[in-house]
Amino acid sequence: MGQLVLATRNVKKLAELRRILGPVVDVEVLGLDDLPAYDEAPETGATFAENALAKARDAAAATGLAAVADDSGLTVDALNGMPGVLSARWSGRHGDDVANLELLLAQISDVPDEQRGAAFVCAAAFVVPGGREQVLEAEMRGWMIREPRGGGGFGYDPIFVGEGETMTAAEMSPGAKDAISHRGKAFRALVPIVRQELSGT
Repeated sequence: MGQLVLATRNVKKLAELRRILGPVVDVEVLGLDDLPAYDEAPETGATFAENALAKARDAAAATGLAAVADDSGLTVDALNGMPGVLSARWSGRHGDDVANLELLLAQISDVPDEQRGAAFVCAAAFVVPGGREQVLEAEMRGWMIREPRGGGGFGYDPIFVGEGETMTAAEMSPGAKDAISHRGKAFRALVPIVRQELSGT
């Protein structure tokens, strides 16, 4: 069985990629906490794709393994596409989901329901040490509600409802969310590339 590193310490992202790749690719997916530590460069890219590729390149170079990394976030129409690449640190504290969510809700509190369109966007990068690099992007359109609902997911999931859905992303089962989510779409698009590189099929 081949090995693949997902350049994240987010256990929920790791579980997501394992769910998607597990049934179709004979590969062990490792997270950064499964490997010796290395210096991780800060996310300074102006786009999701730049950040994802930088993280995947760093992981591949440091570990010698093929690497996947994603950069994803929420783009809100009423905020001209923000928080975008700043989604994880929108409140000024990286990874503080509650603070980020509360700040965003406050910023769009006076926006009418019909103008609360938004999209989750994901860029997923795959890098083979000294070899192939590929970046794929996907999105999930929807809208922002006014109060958080649901205890699943992470980030802005409790205030986002996808197009054609009635539940927030935090109310959906993991499998149902994977089927429509930005990260699920991007990771699934990488499957044939990962399979070809790691299993030769």
